[in-house]
Amino acid sequence: MTEPKTMSEVDQIIDFMSTTTLEVTPGGAAKIEDFREVLRDNQIVYVTFLPGSDFRDTVTTVKKLKDQGMRPVPHFAARSIPSKAFFEENLKMLTAETGVEEALLIGGGVDNPVGEFTESMQILRLGLFEKYGIKSLGVAGHPEGSPDIPEAEVVRAMLDKNAYAKQSPMHFYIATQFCFEAEPLIAWDRKIRAEGNELPIHIGIPGLATIKTLMKHAQACGIGNSMRFIAKQARNVAKLMSVSEPDKLIRDLAVYKATDPSCGIVQSHLYPLGGLKKSAAWLYAVQDGKFELNKKGGFKTDYAVE
Repeated sequence: MTEPKTMSEVDQIIDFMSTTTLEVTPGGAAKIEDFREVLRDNQIVYVTFLPGSDFRDTVTTVKKLKDQGMRPVPHFAARSIPSKAFFEENLKMLTAETGVEEALLIGGGVDNPVGEFTESMQILRLGLFEKYGIKSLGVAGHPEGSPDIPEAEVVRAMLDKNAYAKQSPMHFYIATQFCFEAEPLIAWDRKIRAEGNELPIHIGIPGLATIKTLMKHAQACGIGNSMRFIAKQARNVAKLMSVSEPDKLIRDLAVYKATDPSCGIVQSHLYPLGGLKKSAAWLYAVQDGKFELNKKGGFKTDYAVE
C-alpha cells in the first residue's frame, strides 16, 4: 500500500484559500453595479450590519447579490435588535424575499443595547433561525479576547454555543475578527479546543490595504496583539502608504491546517479593508496558484485589478 502523497506548500495554500469568503456593507454594495464584474460566480459574501442601519438595506443587498449569482450571508447583531417581534418580522421578511439559508450572528459592538438583548445566545434561544429555515449559522469567536467582555464570559459563551449547536439542526461554525499573526491564532485554536470547542473555525484575514488603513481598522476593532503587531510596521513612516498583503499569515495557517490533524481552523474570511475589488482580485490569483513562495516565509502574488 502506497503512502498518501503529501501536499506541497503551494497546494496547501491553494487548498486553504479555496473556500475563502468575502464581505460588503450595504453602502459599499450600492456602489457596485454588477458584482459579476468583481466576484466569481457563487462567491460567498457576508453582508455586514452597521449600528443604526436600516435592516431593509440588508435585504436589498442580499437580493442583489443573489440575483447576480452570489451566495449572500446577512449579519444579525444582537445588541442592535430592539425586540423579539422586530427580529422575527425582519428575519421572516428576509427569508421570504430572498430564500437565504445562512446567516451570521454576533453580539455587536455597541456600548448600550438598543433593546432587550445583550448577547447572541439570547437570540439563539428564541429558536427563530430554525423556524425560518436557516440551515447554517456563524457565531462570533475572539482569538484576542474581547475589549467588552471578560475572558471567563467569552469562554462561557463559547461553551454555550457548542451546547446549543449539538441540539440544533443547523450547521454551526465560528467566525472571527481579522488578525495579523498566525502564532496567537494557532495557540487560541488549541486553547479553546482544550476548553471544549468542537465548532469549525473560519478565521479572519485582513485584505489588501495600506499600513495606515490597517492601523485605523485595528484601532476601531480593539484587537490587542494585532494592534501591537501593526503598530510596529507603522513605525516606518515611509511604509505607511505601502500595501500590505497577508501572505505570511496565510502560508503559516495553511501549513498548520495541512499538518495538524486536530486543527480547528478550516478556512478563512477575507476582510476587504482596502476595497473589495482589490482583495477579490488578489484572492482569485491565490486560488489559481498565481504566486511564488519567498524566503521571508510568505509568497508573492501575481494579481491584477481589471
